[in-house]
Amino acid sequence: MSGPEMIENRTFDEIAVGDSASVTRVLGERDIQLFALVSGDVNPAHLDAEFAAGDLFGRVIAHGLWGGGLISAVLGTELPGPGTIYLGQSLRFRRPVALGDTITATVTAKEKRREHQVILFDCRCVNQKGEDVITGEAEVRAPTEKVRRPRAALPDVQIADHDGYRKLIERTADGEPVPTAIVHPCSPAAITAAVNAAEAGLIVPLLVGPQARIRAAAAEAGKDISAFQVIDTPHSHAAAARAVELVQSGEARMLMKGSLHTDELMGAVVPSATGLRTERRISHAYVMDVPGHPAPLIITDAAINIEPNLEDKADIIRNAIDLAHVIGIEAPKVAILSAIETVNPAIRSTLDAAALCKMADRGQIVGGVLDGPLAFDNAISEAAAKEKGIVSPVAGRAEILVVPNLEAGNMLAKQLTFLGGADAAGVVLGARVPIILTSRADSLRTSLASCAVAVLLARAAPKAAPGPLVRPT
Repeated sequence: MSGPEMIENRTFDEIAVGDSASVTRVLGERDIQLFALVSGDVNPAHLDAEFAAGDLFGRVIAHGLWGGGLISAVLGTELPGPGTIYLGQSLRFRRPVALGDTITATVTAKEKRREHQVILFDCRCVNQKGEDVITGEAEVRAPTEKVRRPRAALPDVQIADHDGYRKLIERTADGEPVPTAIVHPCSPAAITAAVNAAEAGLIVPLLVGPQARIRAAAAEAGKDISAFQVIDTPHSHAAAARAVELVQSGEARMLMKGSLHTDELMGAVVPSATGLRTERRISHAYVMDVPGHPAPLIITDAAINIEPNLEDKADIIRNAIDLAHVIGIEAPKVAILSAIETVNPAIRSTLDAAALCKMADRGQIVGGVLDGPLAFDNAISEAAAKEKGIVSPVAGRAEILVVPNLEAGNMLAKQLTFLGGADAAGVVLGARVPIILTSRADSLRTSLASCAVAVLLARAAPKAAPGPLVRPT
């Protein structure tokens, strides 16, 4: 086995005038994003293709000092190398560097000054056409002692750009904001979520709860709610019941949880006689934006159904497929998860998975492609599925993950969030209107994405006639 790659300098005495060294890099979008992240320079000329198209160069270009960084890399790692101290640098930027350009940075020793071991270097960056993009001069203090060490291994870096959420929010841009009953918004976080969604053009908030507490929360949050209707109720139970009435009367087309517990809100939604049930089982879905994963992942059910039976799971899948269609997935691939990928009578989730797949074969579940049981790795990793010999249009490419029970779904979603850096936009499905379940821990991006998903669902659904619609008895 070969040893570690080494990095070695050249001392002042070892360097002769005319000596040179180079590094070559191809500029990719990731390079621009990482440079912007480190430097804080978010000039849209570098990051926004639409803006850049109308700018001076007509396309996205690199930050000028990205090329300057290549010069620094040559001086610090090649010539003179470790132990070099930068004293000065002059640069002239001759041409822009665009995505896909191959840039070679070269430094050439042009003058040595024995006093303080100073060396002047000509610096030049050229593109794949041999054209100068940067020229200049560097002044460094060269090392006097020999250094040879293992080259430091750089960490793997993932860029979580949450492009999926941006696209979701963009899909809502052409429609009118949706009247939304905000249930008991009596905390600064709940008020902020409602105001942000309104400012984004997603909703028209109807603030339902104790008026004095709502106004106090808005003052604490520093948010102006003077343009919003406040519907006074004495407490959270009454707020949930009144919000349901607003949906039944057609005044609201969505619900959004404020500062009350989910169980309390759902307690007003689920009663057959007075709530918002339909023929479908009510379920919850997270639309997960996972760094490094190419598409959104829908995880269901992680918040409503504790231990769903086979019939419940069929409705949970139907709800998730409808959601996938609304967010632009035409034929979603549905993985029914278990601990293993084979049917085992001792593990109920494997039996349910097999039955659900057969239900899909018989046309009882439509609109998506189902497979299961699948372990999580086989559902999302083509390599893992291949290793197990699983041949399936779903394995390794799942877009909907159906979990065995609430515990598994909750743990999976939170692991992706807290260990994988994912965002989780949540919505309740299967009721007469979408229900947005916000959390105090939600970022602005996640909160807006949850609202955007609900808005797309609300716009896609036919307007229901007033009055409850319940599952037939």
